[in-house]
Amino acid sequence: MLDKTDKAILRLLQQNARMPNAEIARKIKLAPSAVLKRIQRMEQEKIITGYEAKIDPRALGLGMGSFIKIHADEKLGEVTVGKKIAALPEVQEVHFMAGDFYYLIKVREKDPEAHVSLVRKLGRLGVRDCQTLLILQTVKDTSAIPVYEKDAEK
Repeated sequence: MLDKTDKAILRLLQQNARMPNAEIARKIKLAPSAVLKRIQRMEQEKIITGYEAKIDPRALGLGMGSFIKIHADEKLGEVTVGKKIAALPEVQEVHFMAGDFYYLIKVREKDPEAHVSLVRKLGRLGVRDCQTLLILQTVKDTSAIPVYEKDAEK
């Protein structure tokens, strides 16, 4: 169970995962050693699952983003094709869905020619049909999870 202090630490780490423990401790009025213990516990319990740098995809020549709705040739409830799709480097997210398609994936690519190449790869992995939704402009892009002070807040 997460208490108020754990949640405060999580909020701060989501704002800046490189924030030093001493600064976190100062902001939440706790000893740095206690902050470190709490962070280590949350890592051990898989509440904190990792740390990563956010990179502007355009800096790497990957300015074209899209979501792709996918129908796959696999039995209901299996995610074999999804695991194969997840291994492709241009794929950022793979979600097994309830609804009129099996998967929703998010990809980053260089240009339309790269997208054609990806669609061909998907076909070889067992994708029966797909529909691409091109991202024209991103208004919000975050992986931060809302961490509420109390469970009832929303």
